[in-house]
Amino acid sequence: MGYKVVVVGATGNVGREMLNILAERQFPVDEIAALASRRSLGTEVSFGDKTLKTKDLDQFDFTGWDIALFAIGSDATKQYAPKAAKAGCIVIDNSSLYRYDPDVPLVVPEVNPEAVDGYAKKNIIANPNCSTAQMVVALKPLHDRAKIKRVVVSTYQSVSGSGKEAIDELWDQTKGMYVPGQERAPSVYPKQIAFNVIPHIDVFMEDGQTKEEWKMVVETKKIVDPSIKVTATCVRVPVFVGHAEAINIEFEEFLDEEEARDILRTAPGILVVDKREDGGYVTPVECVGDFATFISRIRQDSTIENGLNLWCVSDNLRKGAALNAVQIAETLGNRVLKKG
Repeated sequence: MGYKVVVVGATGNVGREMLNILAERQFPVDEIAALASRRSLGTEVSFGDKTLKTKDLDQFDFTGWDIALFAIGSDATKQYAPKAAKAGCIVIDNSSLYRYDPDVPLVVPEVNPEAVDGYAKKNIIANPNCSTAQMVVALKPLHDRAKIKRVVVSTYQSVSGSGKEAIDELWDQTKGMYVPGQERAPSVYPKQIAFNVIPHIDVFMEDGQTKEEWKMVVETKKIVDPSIKVTATCVRVPVFVGHAEAINIEFEEFLDEEEARDILRTAPGILVVDKREDGGYVTPVECVGDFATFISRIRQDSTIENGLNLWCVSDNLRKGAALNAVQIAETLGNRVLKKG
């Protein structure tokens, strides 16, 4: 006996990836529905070797469905997620809407799987921000061993994190550099993204940090440990898929780089590729389509007493979004629903 699963926002980057991953991981699906807005109605999407036609989200009745994976913006989620939850369908939401709600668990299954047990308060579970998800997978096993005091992180985030229009903008601007008459002015981003980096993701806040940087701080505290101090600089880079992060960690206790490497090698969801030679590390291009979070460049930071540096790379459409949502559904099935 399997589950009745709904994918909401099935025609977007993340929604399509959710369908792919449900099929790839052989999630026990008895029945599946792909929902989209009215303007995408009837669009065909793939689920394994099947082709599904999208149905109208506005008209859909969630009664009798077990799990709904939401991959639509916060505004639409605000309208439809409570409707699904009220009908008895558990919502796993990829937007930022419920992440900071104390009654909604924020879950990365390799880090805090037990948190799914708290879903019943609102019948909703939140998926973290893409840049937070991969970072906490790396931090948790190290924190369990040597207790993290402070994290300084700089991110190098791909354009797919901003949606399909951003991918098109990078593509068109790159082409426009070489083809006269095909130049494209910035519209998704405030400045040109081709051959450039932009130290600005989401909106600016009063204290000077951006909302993306604030999300990393707050979500790390909620998922791993409220005592960890985090400071982030989030940068958009001209890469299509795959987020990278340079992470500096200060621990309460000394942790040798060799031991850290061993801990990460055995940690769930992580692959360590760390050879001190040309190409002995992972870049965003190689991580695309993979489930793992890759860790490279593990080394001692000699400027502080108990410090380590590392490089962390993951497919933001997978671990940063769709994969984590499906893993939450798996965890929910194993711990609570127990159908599959």
